Amino acid sequence: MEKFKERLASVRAEVDTAVARAEAAEAKIKILNDEHTQKDHEITSQRNKLARADEDLARAEDRVAETRINMDGGETPKNVGDVLMRKVSLLESELDNAERNLRDTVDKLRQMDIKAEQFERKVQQLELEKAEYETKVEDLNSKYNEAKKEMDRIIEGIDGL
Repeated sequence: MEKFKERLASVRAEVDTAVARAEAAEAKIKILNDEHTQKDHEITSQRNKLARADEDLARAEDRVAETRINMDGGETPKNVGDVLMRKVSLLESELDNAERNLRDTVDKLRQMDIKAEQFERKVQQLELEKAEYETKVEDLNSKYNEAKKEMDRIIEGIDGL
């Protein structure tokens, strides 16, 4: 009888431990899902920034082309030519800045994609772990119920004496 009670206490402890681990795994999955959602939002934001940078780059290239066409006319006075040269320099520097921003945005987007993939793999791993824990909890619960039934039968047998 004493061994049976010890075994029952042991099974209860195992069930409690398994339930605690399953709850911890569920909490971890929720946190990772939240992080994954946040990373998706960041990726969308970076993609929007990239699109805006592409548009800025196209506009700057158009302005540079227009300025070069105007300069090739040769009919402009020297001071207009100087103004156009300054505009070209300014547009080229804007173009350089836009290209730099584009590269930075693309790099950040790649990093976000990599992190998102890592989080997806981690979520899948934790979901598998959760399923294993749930199976173990079910097994321990069934063992607990069997032990409880056996204990009830023994108690009935003792009461019958």
